[in-house]
Amino acid sequence: MSRPPKKLVVLDYGSGNLRSAQRALERVGAEVEVTADSALAAEADGLVVPGVGAYEACMVGLRAIGGEKIIAERLARNRPVLGVCVGMQILFARGVEFGVESVGCGQWPGTVTRLDAPVIPHMGWNVVDAAPDSQLFNGLGPDTRFYFVHSYAAQTWEGDAAAKLTWATHHVPFLAAVEDGPLAATQFHPEKSGDAGATLLANWVEGL
Repeated sequence: MSRPPKKLVVLDYGSGNLRSAQRALERVGAEVEVTADSALAAEADGLVVPGVGAYEACMVGLRAIGGEKIIAERLARNRPVLGVCVGMQILFARGVEFGVESVGCGQWPGTVTRLDAPVIPHMGWNVVDAAPDSQLFNGLGPDTRFYFVHSYAAQTWEGDAAAKLTWATHHVPFLAAVEDGPLAATQFHPEKSGDAGATLLANWVEGL
Protein backbone atom coordinates (compact mmCIF):
# COMPACT_ATOMS: atom_id res chain seq x y z
CA MET A 1 0.00 0.00 0.00
CA SER A 2 1.53 3.28 -1.11
CA ARG A 3 1.94 6.18 1.29
CA PRO A 4 -0.03 9.39 0.65
CA PRO A 5 2.04 12.15 -0.97
CA LYS A 6 3.79 14.66 1.25
CA LYS A 7 2.06 18.03 1.39
CA LEU A 8 4.45 20.90 0.67
CA VAL A 9 4.14 24.66 0.53
CA VAL A 10 6.33 26.84 -1.67
CA LEU A 11 6.26 30.17 0.17
CA ASP A 12 5.03 32.95 -2.10
CA TYR A 13 6.51 36.25 -0.97
CA GLY A 14 7.06 37.71 -4.43
CA SER A 15 10.46 36.15 -5.13
CA GLY A 16 11.79 33.02 -6.72
CA ASN A 17 10.90 30.64 -9.50
CA LEU A 18 7.70 29.59 -7.77
CA ARG A 19 6.11 27.53 -10.52
CA SER A 20 9.30 25.80 -11.56
CA ALA A 21 9.91 24.88 -7.90
CA GLN A 22 6.34 23.60 -7.70
CA ARG A 23 6.74 21.48 -10.85
CA ALA A 24 10.07 20.07 -9.70
CA LEU A 25 8.60 18.99 -6.37
CA GLU A 26 5.50 17.54 -8.01
CA ARG A 27 7.81 15.60 -10.31
CA VAL A 28 9.16 13.71 -7.28
CA GLY A 29 5.68 12.86 -6.05
CA ALA A 30 4.83 15.65 -3.62
CA GLU A 31 1.56 17.55 -3.40
CA VAL A 32 2.52 21.22 -3.66
CA GLU A 33 0.74 24.50 -3.04
CA VAL A 34 2.23 27.92 -3.79
CA THR A 35 0.87 30.30 -1.18
CA ALA A 36 1.59 33.06 1.35
CA ASP A 37 -1.02 31.61 3.73
CA SER A 38 0.67 31.30 7.12
CA ALA A 39 -1.64 28.55 8.39
CA LEU A 40 -1.00 26.35 5.36
CA ALA A 41 2.74 27.06 5.55
CA ALA A 42 2.76 26.18 9.25
CA GLU A 43 1.02 22.83 8.83
CA ALA A 44 2.59 21.53 5.62
CA ASP A 45 4.91 18.52 5.84
CA GLY A 46 7.65 20.68 4.33
CA LEU A 47 8.12 24.39 3.57
CA VAL A 48 10.25 25.56 0.64
CA VAL A 49 11.59 29.13 0.72
CA PRO A 50 12.76 30.19 -2.75
CA GLY A 51 14.51 33.44 -3.63
CA VAL A 52 16.12 35.31 -6.50
CA GLY A 53 17.57 38.79 -6.81
CA ALA A 54 18.77 41.06 -4.03
CA TYR A 55 18.99 40.02 -0.38
CA GLU A 56 17.26 43.14 0.95
CA ALA A 57 14.43 42.95 -1.61
CA CYS A 58 13.78 39.35 -0.61
CA MET A 59 13.72 40.28 3.08
CA VAL A 60 11.26 43.12 2.39
CA GLY A 61 8.94 40.69 0.61
CA LEU A 62 9.38 38.06 3.31
CA ARG A 63 8.60 40.49 6.13
CA ALA A 64 5.49 41.70 4.29
CA ILE A 65 3.89 38.27 4.76
CA GLY A 66 5.48 37.51 8.14
CA GLY A 67 7.66 34.93 6.46
CA GLU A 68 10.52 35.10 8.94
CA LYS A 69 8.02 34.27 11.72
CA ILE A 70 6.57 31.38 9.70
CA ILE A 71 10.08 29.95 9.29
CA ALA A 72 11.00 30.47 12.95
CA GLU A 73 7.78 28.93 14.26
CA ARG A 74 8.14 25.87 12.03
CA LEU A 75 11.70 25.29 13.18
CA ALA A 76 10.69 25.74 16.82
CA ARG A 77 8.38 22.77 16.27
CA ASN A 78 11.06 20.80 14.42
CA ARG A 79 9.14 21.08 11.13
CA PRO A 80 11.33 20.92 7.97
CA VAL A 81 12.23 23.99 5.93
CA LEU A 82 14.27 24.09 2.70
CA GLY A 83 15.80 27.36 1.46
CA VAL A 84 16.88 27.73 -2.18
CA CYS A 85 19.38 30.25 -3.62
CA VAL A 86 18.62 33.63 -1.98
CA GLY A 87 16.17 31.63 0.11
CA MET A 88 19.30 30.06 1.61
CA GLN A 89 21.12 33.37 2.00
CA ILE A 90 18.35 35.07 3.96
CA LEU A 91 18.51 32.33 6.60
CA PHE A 92 21.80 33.86 7.77
CA ALA A 93 21.94 36.82 10.13
CA ARG A 94 23.12 39.41 7.61
CA GLY A 95 23.78 40.08 3.97
CA VAL A 96 26.03 42.77 2.51
CA GLU A 97 25.37 44.00 -1.04
CA PHE A 98 26.92 47.13 -2.58
CA GLY A 99 28.17 48.14 0.85
CA VAL A 100 24.70 47.99 2.39
CA GLU A 101 24.15 45.58 5.27
CA SER A 102 20.73 43.96 5.53
CA VAL A 103 19.28 41.98 8.43
CA GLY A 104 18.24 38.44 7.58
CA CYS A 105 16.15 35.81 9.34
CA GLY A 106 18.98 34.99 11.73
CA GLN A 107 18.46 31.23 11.82
CA TRP A 108 22.21 30.88 11.27
CA PRO A 109 24.93 33.31 12.40
CA GLY A 110 27.18 34.87 9.81
CA THR A 111 27.12 37.20 6.83
CA VAL A 112 26.48 36.58 3.14
CA THR A 113 29.03 38.49 1.04
CA ARG A 114 30.09 38.93 -2.58
CA LEU A 115 32.25 36.23 -4.11
CA ASP A 116 35.79 37.48 -4.76
CA ALA A 117 35.98 36.06 -8.27
CA PRO A 118 37.03 37.51 -11.65
CA VAL A 119 33.74 36.48 -13.27
CA ILE A 120 30.51 37.41 -11.50
CA PRO A 121 27.83 36.14 -11.37
CA HIS A 122 28.79 32.53 -10.89
CA MET A 123 26.47 31.08 -13.51
CA GLY A 124 26.29 27.51 -14.76
CA TRP A 125 26.98 23.95 -13.71
CA ASN A 126 29.38 23.11 -10.91
CA VAL A 127 30.34 20.11 -8.81
CA VAL A 128 30.06 20.18 -5.03
CA ASP A 129 31.95 18.56 -2.17
CA ALA A 130 29.05 16.93 -0.37
CA ALA A 131 29.04 16.49 3.38
CA PRO A 132 29.73 12.97 4.64
CA ASP A 133 26.48 11.13 5.43
CA SER A 134 24.46 13.83 3.67
CA GLN A 135 20.82 12.96 3.22
CA LEU A 136 20.31 15.54 0.47
CA PHE A 137 23.13 14.17 -1.69
CA ASN A 138 22.46 10.49 -1.03
CA GLY A 139 23.02 8.49 -4.22
CA LEU A 140 24.72 11.39 -6.04
CA GLY A 141 28.36 10.92 -7.03
CA PRO A 142 31.21 13.44 -6.68
CA ASP A 143 31.05 14.34 -10.39
CA THR A 144 27.39 15.38 -10.18
CA ARG A 145 26.83 18.95 -11.30
CA PHE A 146 24.23 21.44 -10.09
CA TYR A 147 23.07 24.72 -11.59
CA PHE A 148 24.17 27.94 -9.88
CA VAL A 149 23.26 31.58 -10.58
CA HIS A 150 24.57 33.93 -7.88
CA SER A 151 27.09 36.62 -7.00
CA TYR A 152 26.87 36.30 -3.21
CA ALA A 153 27.15 33.40 -0.78
CA ALA A 154 27.98 32.40 2.76
CA GLN A 155 31.71 31.73 2.72
CA THR A 156 32.21 30.73 6.34
CA TRP A 157 30.20 28.68 8.82
CA GLU A 158 29.66 29.92 12.37
CA GLY A 159 26.70 27.71 13.24
CA ASP A 160 26.29 24.33 14.92
CA ALA A 161 29.36 22.13 14.53
CA ALA A 162 27.06 19.14 13.99
CA ALA A 163 25.56 20.64 10.81
CA LYS A 164 26.37 18.89 7.54
CA LEU A 165 28.13 21.33 5.23
CA THR A 166 28.51 20.97 1.46
CA TRP A 167 30.99 23.26 -0.27
CA ALA A 168 31.61 24.41 -3.82
CA THR A 169 34.26 26.65 -5.37
CA HIS A 170 34.04 29.58 -7.77
CA HIS A 171 37.54 31.03 -7.42
CA VAL A 172 36.85 30.95 -3.67
CA PRO A 173 35.07 28.29 -1.57
CA PHE A 174 31.49 28.91 -0.49
CA LEU A 175 28.66 26.96 1.10
CA ALA A 176 26.65 25.12 -1.54
CA ALA A 177 24.30 23.45 0.95
CA VAL A 178 23.65 23.10 4.66
CA GLU A 179 21.73 20.41 6.53
CA ASP A 180 21.10 21.48 10.12
CA GLY A 181 18.34 19.49 11.80
CA PRO A 182 14.98 20.46 10.28
CA LEU A 183 16.56 23.37 8.38
CA ALA A 184 18.27 22.68 5.06
CA ALA A 185 19.26 24.90 2.15
CA THR A 186 21.01 24.92 -1.20
CA GLN A 187 22.78 27.81 -2.91
CA PHE A 188 22.20 26.18 -6.30
CA HIS A 189 18.81 25.68 -7.95
CA PRO A 190 17.68 22.05 -7.66
CA GLU A 191 14.65 22.85 -9.82
CA LYS A 192 17.04 23.81 -12.65
CA SER A 193 19.50 20.96 -12.06
CA GLY A 194 17.81 18.21 -14.06
CA ASP A 195 17.90 14.65 -12.77
CA ALA A 196 20.47 15.53 -10.10
CA GLY A 197 18.21 18.22 -8.68
CA ALA A 198 15.24 15.86 -8.82
CA THR A 199 17.19 13.26 -6.83
CA LEU A 200 18.13 15.84 -4.21
CA LEU A 201 14.53 17.03 -3.87
CA ALA A 202 13.31 13.44 -3.67
CA ASN A 203 15.84 12.80 -0.90
CA TRP A 204 14.53 15.83 1.01
CA VAL A 205 10.89 14.84 0.56
CA GLU A 206 11.70 11.25 1.60
CA GLY A 207 13.08 12.55 4.88
CA LEU A 208 9.97 14.55 5.80
